[in-house]
Amino acid sequence: MKKIIYITCLIFLFSCSEDILDKKPLGIISDASVWNDPALINAYMTQLWADTYILVNEVNNNAITNGVGWFQITYPIKIGGETRLNWGGNVNSYRRGGLSINGGLFEWWENAYRINRRLNEFIERIPESPLDEATIQANLAEARFLRAFQYFSMVKRYGGVPLITEAQDIAAPEEELFLPRNTEEEIYNFVISEMDAILDDLPQEKAPVRYGKPTKFTALALKCRAALYAGSIAQYGTVQLDGVVGIDAGKANSFYQQSYDAANQIMTSGEFALYNEDDDKVMNFRNLFIDKNNSEVIFAVIHDEVNSQQGGNGWGWDFIETPLPNGVAAGNADGVYLEIVESFEYIDGTSGELDRDAITEGLWTTEELWKDKDPRFFASVYTQDTPWKGTTLDFHNGILRADGTLQTTGSYEGILAMGTHQFSTGIGFGVLKMLDEAHDNTIGWGTSSTDFLVFRLGEILLNYAEAAYELNRTDDALDAVNQIRERAGIAALSSIDREKIRHERKVELLFENHRYWDLRRWRTAEVELSKNGSGLRYILDYNTGKFKLEIMEQVDGTVNQPLFLARHYYLPITLNRTANNPNLVENPGYE
Repeated sequence: MKKIIYITCLIFLFSCSEDILDKKPLGIISDASVWNDPALINAYMTQLWADTYILVNEVNNNAITNGVGWFQITYPIKIGGETRLNWGGNVNSYRRGGLSINGGLFEWWENAYRINRRLNEFIERIPESPLDEATIQANLAEARFLRAFQYFSMVKRYGGVPLITEAQDIAAPEEELFLPRNTEEEIYNFVISEMDAILDDLPQEKAPVRYGKPTKFTALALKCRAALYAGSIAQYGTVQLDGVVGIDAGKANSFYQQSYDAANQIMTSGEFALYNEDDDKVMNFRNLFIDKNNSEVIFAVIHDEVNSQQGGNGWGWDFIETPLPNGVAAGNADGVYLEIVESFEYIDGTSGELDRDAITEGLWTTEELWKDKDPRFFASVYTQDTPWKGTTLDFHNGILRADGTLQTTGSYEGILAMGTHQFSTGIGFGVLKMLDEAHDNTIGWGTSSTDFLVFRLGEILLNYAEAAYELNRTDDALDAVNQIRERAGIAALSSIDREKIRHERKVELLFENHRYWDLRRWRTAEVELSKNGSGLRYILDYNTGKFKLEIMEQVDGTVNQPLFLARHYYLPITLNRTANNPNLVENPGYE
């Protein structure tokens, strides 16, 4: 997807008649010439895809001034308790319970309705175009997919929202313009039913020429995810405001069944396979996110190596998350919590939790410390001695001199007291997943060409496992999880339960914009996102080259610690919106 289509805008301006000021201020391209020109029709849809920038890791509007992907692309992993802010952005207040009735976190309301208004116009006008019937139906299906994606993005944030499927006339009566919120169930049902309706009109196979555009399987993937979310909310949530938020618990299984069926259609289609191109399990999992349009990708936002300000579609993930240094002498923007590291098991399936008392005694090599760890750990997280660009990362923080005393500044016998690849406030670990080792991080920030995988088969298998378990199909759930573990290079499970499925999601989908939404829909965020995490300090022993290890406790600080409140399971509608539309009720708990 490209950025702002200036040429299209110019064509539109010059093609309009002189009485343009007399037309209704619809705020969209509405001139009849657009609907008679296939090129302009295509440009119209391309712009709507570009405007849906939340496809890339929920990036918010502030990032768009510099193109897709400044610090906001890292917010989901911070808010989801996977990482801690080392530098960049302003997200800590939300992590510490600061989400109030004024909102500001992951907002997708005005932009969603602006895009949907144009999509509604497109859906109404495209049948009048000179395109052949098959092309018209394909365009309609694509527009309906994108509209449903907007509503899914809204319902997972706010619960029920006003459902508008017609292009409203600005001159319509207020009762038609200022609509109340539909129920949360109605919005989920709309998303699911729209996907069912368009399946036959989207491309029926994964074709290279459709990379970056929706196919039948993209629609099934959205249905699968949306139905799983709805099932969880029915099972664990509470119905409030007459159903504006919450779903009747008796409907959980119906939603789980729909998620299960959609996943099964993808899994049995023969179009996808878990990525398994490298014998080295670490490199295989790393390359899953670098190798474009591979066997596992269902839908991706395509990136190139050109900054968006120069007309490209690069993004800033590599620049921000790289080990030091990047082009502004920084990097390692996120510190990965030790608790996340411990979530990775050993390859024999035993728990990955460290004996923290034992490791702080004596001296260790990193080989001893991380021996036989799940390969996905080495592919997802970097730390001391991680191979990187022909060298190994140096994260040590302090030197034990020959006489046993600790030095933390300057250098000792030609060795810096502080390693050179970790940010000064780092906690021992950084984000490796999705980083392209070949990318030059010393140039402009928005030049990473790594695609962002919106839907991939690994997620679908885990959705299937979760839905299957809740439907008492434990054999199906066990098989799906073990397919993931086999690809990872870790021992198969002999039995399955809810916590094992959730654990597998945590490590397999780490940093992929799932954790925050999972904890919300399971209603476990009040516990999981109110924890003060820890880190690991490596102190280099000059005599042996090994490391003395220290646990860094409460790395989120001792004041204003992480806090997730019950009201945060839904974002606020906000005072501004309820003031503009008195028919909107605010979500519970916000005052």
